This record gives sequence, structure tokens and C-alpha cells, in this order.
Amino acid sequence: MKIAIVNDMPMAVEALRRALAFEPAHQVIWVASNGAEAVQRCAENTPDLILMDLIMPVMDGVEATRRIMAETPCAIVVVTVDRQQNVHRVFEAMGHGALDVVDTPALGAGNAQEAAAPLLRKIMNIGWLIGDKGNRERPAPSPLRSSGSRQRLIAIGSSAGGPAALEVLLKGLPRDFPAAIVLVQHVDQVFAAGMAEWLSSASGLNVRLAQEGEPPQSGTVLLAGTNHHIRLLKNGTLAYTAEPVNEIYRPSIDVFFESVANYWNGDAVGVLLTGMGRDGAQGLKLMRQQGYLTIAQDQQSSAVYGMPKAAAAIDAASEIRPLDKIAPRLLEIFAK
Repeated sequence: MKIAIVNDMPMAVEALRRALAFEPAHQVIWVASNGAEAVQRCAENTPDLILMDLIMPVMDGVEATRRIMAETPCAIVVVTVDRQQNVHRVFEAMGHGALDVVDTPALGAGNAQEAAAPLLRKIMNIGWLIGDKGNRERPAPSPLRSSGSRQRLIAIGSSAGGPAALEVLLKGLPRDFPAAIVLVQHVDQVFAAGMAEWLSSASGLNVRLAQEGEPPQSGTVLLAGTNHHIRLLKNGTLAYTAEPVNEIYRPSIDVFFESVANYWNGDAVGVLLTGMGRDGAQGLKLMRQQGYLTIAQDQQSSAVYGMPKAAAAIDAASEIRPLDKIAPRLLEIFAK
């Protein structure tokens, strides 16, 4: 994979070079010391992946991500030495299309290859995403129950560009919105709690991490909070599971949507937002086949039109809407 490094700290650049050296297939094609230089270099020689720092002179990593994704889009991973201090910047960058975030590898002590492993694992997963190897057919769900229950659920999946999209959607819903909401966003578990806190502060809704064994409930927005998949069980509670272990998207939107199609007793809406790849498309189709309303974000409002496009291509979405029209549609549906 052709990789670019954007970082103004020589020691961080060296740590990234050393980490990448453990995988000979990776080639560093250029290094930029600030965001403005990165935008220019990316236009001249677009890499497969950029490892983007956040705090830099001239132009920071958030603005550089926004410019690159608008002008010469490519995969971007935010690399930071202090995720807690920079949590809002991390999610701003992801809102503009950065795919993931990882700590700068600490190669100065201990096992250097072990320290490099988290970064290399994320790069491997992104290689699968941009290589479009995630298109796997899934088995049809088991026959559904008939139900007169009026429980209400909104199942939302998002990836690249998702944090900003989720902020817009949640801001459009009132505190007393009469449906449970469960979010599945592709984000590493070490950043999930920070994302929940950020979304809660930005939207004014009660957003927190989903706990093992609890049911979705009105008045609370639950965010999948581990590197395992989240499922709805037959008894109506949520559970985390490592299966399927070969699923590159973690947590997988397809896994959650499929469980909703199989086991939710009541009204539900599936919503698939911006993201690279096709996770969520098959699950959304299963929800539609079970009679649930399914919505995909449109191309113009998507930071990365990958997952919604995949859903549209297989007729998984009964409605395709701009981001700012999704919350009003949900209000219309559940106000009845």
C-alpha cells in the first residue's frame, strides 16, 4: 500500500516509518509537515492511505482532512499521541471522512513489533475496505414472529463521515423522541466513550455506550462500545459477540441490522449513513424484506458515498434522503 505521513514531529514520523517497516508491502511515498503541504502533495501524488496528525502549524489535520476528502479523496487514519485531549478534533476529522483513529506507536520501549501491531491491523483492514473485499453474501434470516407490540426502534449505522452526520441527525430529534435508538459506528473501542460523550454534548440527547444485557429504550441513544459486534437477542436485550470473527467491520452494521430483522418485536426503522465500503447494505435489505422502513443517506450529503450507494444498488433502501431530511422523516413516522 502507498502511504503518506502528515506530521510535524520528526520523532513521530520516525516511529511511523519504523512501524510500517514491519510490513514490507507498505511504501511511504511522501511526508508532509503540515496540512497545507499535505493537501498540495496529495493532489500531486494521491496515496492509498494518509496517516494524519491533528495538531500542526499552518493547517491542522481536521482542515487538511476536509480539503483532501473534498478535492482528492483517499483513505485517512488519524494518528494522535493524546486521544483524550483531542477527542473533539478526532471526531471532527472523522466527520469530514477520516476512517479511523489510532495512537502513535510507542516504539521506544518493549517489543517494537507488538507496539506497531494496532496501527498495522488498522491498515490491513483499510486495505480490505478500499480493495472492496467486504462483499459477502449472507444467509437469509429465520422466519419472523408476528407481533402486535408497539415498541419502537431506530437502528442507525455509519462509518467514514459518520460522527458529523450523527450529530446532524440527533440534533434534529427532541429529548422526548418516542423511540429507542441504537447507533453502530465504525470506531475503535478506546474512542467509543469519548464519541458518546461528544454526541451527547453536541445533540442534547442522552447518548451513552450500550451495556451487555440491556434492552433498547426510549429516551436513550445507545452506541455500540466495543470492538466486538453488537446484536439484538430474541429476548429483546443487547449483547456483544466476537462472532463472526472474520468480519472486517468491527462493530459490524450488518450483524446488528440482521439481528433486528430477526428478533425485534415492534416498529423499527433502519438508517444507513455515510461510510466507505458496503457494511450495512445486506442487513438493511433484510430489514426491508421483513417490512421495516429503511432509509439511506443520499450521495450529495454523504462525506463518503460507499455504504449508502451499496444499499441503493441492491434496493435495500425504501427511501433515499438528504441527511437534513432524515430526522424530520423519523419525527413524521413516530409522531403518528
